[in-house]
Amino acid sequence: MGHGEIDIDAGLIRALLREQHPDLAGQPLRLGARGWDNQLWRLGDDLAVRLPWATESADELLRKEHAWLPALAPHLPLPTPVPQRLGEPCERFPRPWIVTTWVPGEPADRAPATNGIGAADSLAAFLTALHRPAPAGAPAGLRGGPLADLAEGFDRHLATADGLGLIPEPDAVRAIWEDAAAAPAWDGPALWIHGDLHPANVLTAGGTFCGVIDFGELCAGDPACDLAAPWVLLPDGAVDRFYGAYRPTPDAATLRRARGWAVLRALVCILIGDAGVHGRPGGKPSWGPPAHATLRRLTTTTG
Repeated sequence: MGHGEIDIDAGLIRALLREQHPDLAGQPLRLGARGWDNQLWRLGDDLAVRLPWATESADELLRKEHAWLPALAPHLPLPTPVPQRLGEPCERFPRPWIVTTWVPGEPADRAPATNGIGAADSLAAFLTALHRPAPAGAPAGLRGGPLADLAEGFDRHLATADGLGLIPEPDAVRAIWEDAAAAPAWDGPALWIHGDLHPANVLTAGGTFCGVIDFGELCAGDPACDLAAPWVLLPDGAVDRFYGAYRPTPDAATLRRARGWAVLRALVCILIGDAGVHGRPGGKPSWGPPAHATLRRLTTTTG
C-alpha cells in the first residue's frame, strides 16, 4: 500500500469518531502533519488522531504503541503522545487508528536543537529513563538486534547513495559500519528502546528537546540503536556531553555499535530526504541536511 491510496480528510475522521468514540466527535479537527507512515490530525487542544496512510506495517506499529506506551510514558522525562483510544478497522476505514495526547513542539528536522548542553542533557535523561529492562513478552525487532542482520540493507543504501553522488566519502562511511559490525554484541538484558530517533521524531522548543513522538518501532534489545541519536540530533560538539550524562556509561563496544547505527540511519534519511530531487515519490527534503551533518560528524571523528 503506497502513499495516498487512502483518501483521509476531516469528514472521514469525524465519521470514524462518531461511530467509535462519539464523545470526542464534536471537538475541533485540523490537519497536523503527513508523516511517512501516518497522518496526524489535531483534535481539540490536547488530543491528536493518527491514521495509517502508507506502509501496511503501520497497522501493527500503532497497535504496539497502544499496548505498551501508556505504561512507559509516565516514567519518561520528555512528553510523549500517550494513546488514549484505539479505533478498529471498519467498512469506512479498513485499518486501525489511535487517539493520543498532543505533544507541542517543532520537529527537529525543521527546527534543529541549537542549545548543545541543554539538548544533550535532556536526551541523555530521556534515554537513561527509557533504557530499562523490558518485561517478558515485550516486542522484539530488528532495531534491537545485531547490526550484522542489516548488512545487506546497509550495502544497498550505501551503493545507492554513492551512485547518486550523495555522499562525499563512501569508504569512510563503510569503515565506520564495518568497525561497528565487528564490535562485541550486546550481552546485557534486553532493554526498552525507541528504535527510530531521527530528527522528525524528536520535537524542539527554545533550542532544546521538548518531546519524543512515534514509538512505532518500540522494542526490546540492544540500546546501541538509540545511542546513535546524539550523532543524528545534537549540534556539533555536543556528543561527548551526551555520553557523559547518559547512565550507565556505555562501554567501548556499545559506542562502536552506536556509530554503526548512526551511519545507517543517516544513509536512510539521505535517500528519503533527496528522493524528490531524484524523482522518487514521497521525498522528505528536510531529512537530508541533518543526515548529511551526521555523516560529516562521524567521518571526521574517531570515536
